[in-house]
Amino acid sequence: MSSFEDAIRNITPEIYENLKLAVELGKWGDGRRLTTEQKELCLQAMIAWEVQNLPEEQRTGYMNAQECASKSKTVPNILFSSNPDTLH
Repeated sequence: MSSFEDAIRNITPEIYENLKLAVELGKWGDGRRLTTEQKELCLQAMIAWEVQNLPEEQRTGYMNAQECASKSKTVPNILFSSNPDTLH
């Protein structure tokens, strides 16, 4: 394999699931811990594979386009309020 792209093309769904589990647990299937570099590379490989093989809503990090329920609530500005009881 001459490049990262070649490696990604050779990832099977089973390999992808193993990489995903290793990243989630922080260790390989045999119990050895992933190094920081291994975690980074596994995550990069997972994301690259997902772009080629999964719909957007099934990919790592996908956020639904809907706004969260708390966004509709007004948040009071207590830092710059005119309340005389504040400390500023």
